[in-house]
Amino acid sequence: MRVIAAKEFSDRIRNRWVLAVAAVFAVFALAISYFGGAQQGAVGVQGMEVTIASLVSLVIYLIPLIALMLGFDAVVGERERGSLDLLLSMPLTRFELLLGKFLGLSAALAASTLAGFGLAGAMLVMQWPEGSLWHYAGFMLSALLMGMAFLSMAVAVSVVVADRARASGLAIALWFFFVLVYDLTLLGILVVSEGRLDLDFFPLLLLANPADVFRILNIFSLEEVKTLYGLATVIPEAYTSPWLLAGIMVLWMILPLSLAAWKFK
Repeated sequence: MRVIAAKEFSDRIRNRWVLAVAAVFAVFALAISYFGGAQQGAVGVQGMEVTIASLVSLVIYLIPLIALMLGFDAVVGERERGSLDLLLSMPLTRFELLLGKFLGLSAALAASTLAGFGLAGAMLVMQWPEGSLWHYAGFMLSALLMGMAFLSMAVAVSVVVADRARASGLAIALWFFFVLVYDLTLLGILVVSEGRLDLDFFPLLLLANPADVFRILNIFSLEEVKTLYGLATVIPEAYTSPWLLAGIMVLWMILPLSLAAWKFK
């Protein structure tokens, strides 16, 4: 598994993928922190909470897409290139091959995410109050967990689908569903019901989407901004525990990968 993971990681380093994504994250983070208040007529470095709230909206769109594009051909690409049979002839199990690829791709995603946002954070932390570093580190860690959840889905797609074209199409469809369609569907249900719908189960529906879990995890840790989000009126306090939300993220990593391992075997 270590050999497979190192190969996947080195491939991403060699094609400058990690460097490109890290640069994108760093530029966006710095731009948002400086120009985030332009709509209110203020330009300059914003407070830590406002910056993280703005970055959350950006990360929800970017990281799931990057993770899905990173892993959609992990297995089906090897099959099309004819190298999968050679890999499976080596002294390793199918699960070890699958897990090695997931770990290597996760390392590439972690390197780009932590390097990009970490560089921006290092440049901004001196202008933020003491203790802000821990909130920003939590934001980076939660972004990485969300990315790994979507990467797990991408690996599952790569196992289930027969060719790269279908795998890329399904990966894009998953991004549309979880990032765009899911919340709009829930909002539409609320509007159509005109308040007659029992909202007791609604928080559970939000927790069924890793993108929403990421949003809740970050917004509810920021007192200054959580009242600006409609989620504050829907999610009970019991569902906002960081450990519970992080556990759901880990579950989102395990379930698709388990399905992929079962199907691959």
